Amino acid sequence: RTVYDLVKEGSIPVSRVTGKLLFPRELVEAWVRRNAQTTSGIDSVLQPPLVLAGSHDPLLDWALRESGSGIATFFDGSLDGLTRLGEGKAVACGMHVFEPERDDWNVGHVAQVLHGMPVVLIEWATRQQGLIVAPGNPKNIKGIADLGQGKFIPRQKQAGSYILLSHLMAREGLDPATLDMLETPARSELDVAIAVAEGKGDAGLGIEAVARQQRLGFEALFRERYDLAIWRRDYFEEPVQALLSFAATEAFRVRAAEMGGYDIGSLGKVRMNGA
Repeated sequence: RTVYDLVKEGSIPVSRVTGKLLFPRELVEAWVRRNAQTTSGIDSVLQPPLVLAGSHDPLLDWALRESGSGIATFFDGSLDGLTRLGEGKAVACGMHVFEPERDDWNVGHVAQVLHGMPVVLIEWATRQQGLIVAPGNPKNIKGIADLGQGKFIPRQKQAGSYILLSHLMAREGLDPATLDMLETPARSELDVAIAVAEGKGDAGLGIEAVARQQRLGFEALFRERYDLAIWRRDYFEEPVQALLSFAATEAFRVRAAEMGGYDIGSLGKVRMNGA
C-alpha cells in the first residue's frame, strides 16, 4: 500500500508499460539512498564517474575536448543516458526527447525517472533535425511521407530520434512497420550518415551538422532542443564549469555557426531544477 501511495504522489521512480508498474532496481536503490541521506542533511549521495552519457551531439563532443574539461563520453541514446544518470554512472546526460503531450523536450522524462533527485536540466542548443540523404537526394525523399521510396536507416529504441520518428509518422498516419529498414539500427546519427554515404541506406533521421560533416544531403523537418541533465553538485564542479565557460567564448560561437543547424542563443537556460 505504501508503494502505491508513493506512485500516486509521484514520489518514486516508476515506468508504466501496458498497464503495469515497473520499478527499475537501480533507480529505486538510488532513490532510497538519496532519501536516507537527505534526512541526515547530506545533499547528495552518488559519486558518479566523470562521464557524460546520452545522445551524441557533435558540437558538445568538440567542446568537451576543446574546453579541457576532462569529461569522458558514452553516447548510446537519450534514454540510455538518462538511465545511467539515475544509476549514478554519469555526471550528466545529453538528451533530445520530444514530449508531444507537453509540446516540450526532456522535462517530463527527467521528472519521472529522477523524481526527487538533485538534478538540473539546462539547455545546450536547438538543432535542425531532418532526413540525411545522399548528395543530390537521388531518391527525392523530401519528408516523412516519402520514406517508402527508399531503404530507411532506423535508430535504437533508446534514442531520441527513434521517439521523434514515431511521433512524426503517427502525425502523418503512417506505420513504421511498413518501412523498408536496415536490419541493424544505427547507434548514433554519425552511423546514420556513414550508412547513407556507403550506400547501405537511402535516408535516416539526423541533424544538419552531421549531414554537413559528411557532405551529404539534408531535408529539414523539425527544430529540436538538446538539453544537459546534470547532477546539481557536479554542475558547480570544475569540469562542468570548464565546459560551460568555454561555451561562452567566441571560438565556440564560430564553431557552432560553421557546423550549421544550431541556435545557441539560450545555452545555459535552466529548464528544470530538481529537488
